[in-house]
Amino acid sequence: MKRTYGGMKMKLSLSEYRSKLMGCWIGKNIGGTLGAPFECKRGVFDFDFYTQDLNGEPLPNDDLDLQLVWLNVAEKYGRGVNARILGEYWLSYIVPNWGEYGAGKNNMRQGIVPPLSGYVDNVFRDSNGAFIRSEIWACLAPGNPDIAVNYAWEDAIVDHSHEGVYAEVFFAAIESAAFVESDRNKLIEIGLSYIPTDSGVAKGVASAMDAYTSGLTWQEARIKVLTDVPGSFGILGMDPRDLPNDIPVGKMGYDAPSNVGITIIGWLYGEGDFGNSICIANNCGEDTDCTAATLGSILGIIGGAQSIPSKWTDPIGDSIKTVCLNLGDQGLRIPKTVTELTERIIRLTPSFLGSTLCDVVTAAEGYTIEVKDGEQLFSQPQQVNAWLSRSFADKLQMSPFRVAYDFVIFAAAVDYGEEPFVQEGVSKTIKLIVDNQLFMQQWLQVKWHLPANWSITPGLQVGTSLENYHCNIGRTELVFTITPNDMQESRYDLIVEITAQGRPTKGLIPLVFINGVPKR
Repeated sequence: MKRTYGGMKMKLSLSEYRSKLMGCWIGKNIGGTLGAPFECKRGVFDFDFYTQDLNGEPLPNDDLDLQLVWLNVAEKYGRGVNARILGEYWLSYIVPNWGEYGAGKNNMRQGIVPPLSGYVDNVFRDSNGAFIRSEIWACLAPGNPDIAVNYAWEDAIVDHSHEGVYAEVFFAAIESAAFVESDRNKLIEIGLSYIPTDSGVAKGVASAMDAYTSGLTWQEARIKVLTDVPGSFGILGMDPRDLPNDIPVGKMGYDAPSNVGITIIGWLYGEGDFGNSICIANNCGEDTDCTAATLGSILGIIGGAQSIPSKWTDPIGDSIKTVCLNLGDQGLRIPKTVTELTERIIRLTPSFLGSTLCDVVTAAEGYTIEVKDGEQLFSQPQQVNAWLSRSFADKLQMSPFRVAYDFVIFAAAVDYGEEPFVQEGVSKTIKLIVDNQLFMQQWLQVKWHLPANWSITPGLQVGTSLENYHCNIGRTELVFTITPNDMQESRYDLIVEITAQGRPTKGLIPLVFINGVPKR
């Protein structure tokens, strides 16, 4: 790591970056392969190595598969990646329909877009399927967790909400910071700074740390975590008659808090030893391939590829095996090895981060990446002007029923306020929030396109002024009440059209409503 004292800026060299990238993906492959045979099982295990004949190759794992698709998305769309783009790739290239994956895809096929897709009728919205794919965003924003967490959020809201989202944000922050920070406790604090203090994920982390500092064994720590934040992932692959009775069974789908806690148990009790750490995480049971793989990637980033013992790398080699991707249709280039994956990320990062953070130095050294240091790695509020500051916490506090769009000169969001179900004659309140992205005022016209016989107040067409953020608050919020009538269809599509006086931009926002009542 090179520090420039003139502006107190730290730089990550290309050689360090490459080693840590390789370490991340090797560690991911190792942990996923170690944990795969024990996934969905509850109990305390006693294994210190792979339990299967690997023949020089890793086991396939959806934890890595999904990130190979996200690599393709980032290569095509760069910093423009958002939840709706990721959602389209879900529908095109990701095959499984289990748990939250299937719920999110099913919602999107119905026109229910993120973040609604991650919430509506999704009992697994608090589960583990998001945090297992956090590494790609950290690898594209090394030493810049404030950038990584925003993409982790866009990723997670496609098929998760609340705890499922917090878990991916937590690990993305840790993994990004791990490119420049190696202190375990500080990294955990950095991750916690980006999520709500009262969240289940934060509680699971605190439970693991309390157990460790209290002198409990890792086996006792497992009981404490699974009692403080009960989950149910470990019972999915077991006969109910064989379940141990030392811990409670949590509600269906509430799995991220306990499995994040188990990952932290492995990290704490492993005391810096790669193999011991991932084995402890695995031996706690539950979502073992995810906990061991996530911890393997963190340790691989911290120490680099050279820190991972050959005992663990030799049996699986450099190859990548996939299990849940649609490879029959064209449109994806899937890396076949960890080396290829690493090199493609290295080529992508300069354009993804841009010249502000990534500069070409010399032909011999390649580029360096400007990274944050110390307190800068923690979540920090950003001053917009004298009247307003913003932080990542604002994003996490937003309603899961608020759908955002960007129209260049303004950004707009529709907040449904609740799940998108409607009933005959029952009014529904919709909030429209518009943010000015220019440093000049605008006059807006808002026009609604409704089904026949539906009514809206204050009217189908409304005019409003939009201030700007130069010495003011450049936001306007409008509240509409929609009343559906003469309902004959199961689904209704509405459009709200936003235009600015004297500008060609026309912002069209689709809204989808389902004739029915939400499941409780």
